[in-house]
Amino acid sequence: MKIAIIAHDGKKPEMVSFLNKNKDKLKEISLVATGTTGKYVENTGLNVEKLLSGPIGGDAQIAALSAEKKLEMVLFFRDPLGKHPHEPDVQMLMRICDVHNIPIATNPATAQLLIDAFWSKQME
Repeated sequence: MKIAIIAHDGKKPEMVSFLNKNKDKLKEISLVATGTTGKYVENTGLNVEKLLSGPIGGDAQIAALSAEKKLEMVLFFRDPLGKHPHEPDVQMLMRICDVHNIPIATNPATAQLLIDAFWSKQME
């Protein structure tokens, strides 16, 4: 099981809170994150593979993992009100997830539903 984690700068506190709340569920799961987000993930005590920062290719790397079916889900804490110079990469990542049927959560509520559903499925 591998989950990708991405968070725009304005959403990193929400992402950290989410990870801390779900640490027991995530500690045995392989995590991958864009570069800066990965530093925040590490600060929660979880192990994470850090890729490039989103604006310099990290979003594209996660899209590639999605296209290769190497991810079970993507948790992308997006800031829909902020301007992002790498918005085309963000749109590409979301499109790739849709094309390859990879669940993608773009807010904490949806991320919680995905994690809870996966966790209950694993406990069966």
